[in-house]
Amino acid sequence: MTNTGKKKKSSGRGASKDTSGRMLHTKVKTARGRKYSSKLWLERQLNDPYVVEARTRGFRSRAAFKLLQLDEKYKLLKPGDSVVDLGAAPGGWTQIAVDRVGAVKGKGQVLAVDILEMEEMAGATVMQLDFTEDDADTRVKEMLGGPVDAVISDMAAPTTGHRQTDHLRIVYMCELALHFAIDVLAPGGCFVAKVLKGGTETELLDQLKKNFAVVRHAKPDSSRADSREEYVVATGFRGGK
Repeated sequence: MTNTGKKKKSSGRGASKDTSGRMLHTKVKTARGRKYSSKLWLERQLNDPYVVEARTRGFRSRAAFKLLQLDEKYKLLKPGDSVVDLGAAPGGWTQIAVDRVGAVKGKGQVLAVDILEMEEMAGATVMQLDFTEDDADTRVKEMLGGPVDAVISDMAAPTTGHRQTDHLRIVYMCELALHFAIDVLAPGGCFVAKVLKGGTETELLDQLKKNFAVVRHAKPDSSRADSREEYVVATGFRGGK
């Protein structure tokens, strides 16, 4: 076949594959008005295999793979479980939780909470709420009506670029989620929350070890290598205050 010398335009739907099935790197031109940092972000998105796979599988975000991989490794969610998903929008984690507990089939329940508006989802109850408000935990408890089997949190405050400040902010969000979890978890329940590389503060880690049989730090394969995020995974809730 004669090569015309014309380049095939990118569809903008992510990296394509050559005849051997290998992923081809998609480059983004620097358009007028587009910052270089935005160019790099867009290029990373187009070439991220998890972004491509999330679109293929109908996941609302690539973050779905983080919970999926954590659950596959630690067996966190079971059919019939009740789950609270904090920082849920746009709903990637919620989708995994709904599937794992069988909520669409009426076997389990999932409550998704976020400060941002989130599109409704079959099998889940969606609650728009700022979880940092004083009465937020009380309002969520009223929606639950009883103990739950898992509290999962991907909450994170906006980053500032200052490492110590960002660390303290995400620890605070983890603390909020943990205090809530201790109040609502049934004995044997689990807790998952985002932290930054380096793990949790000593006081927070002590609280986790006091209330859970096993506490681990994990970084799913789907978490980008250049990201400092990790997750604390606590299982076997002791049922204490």
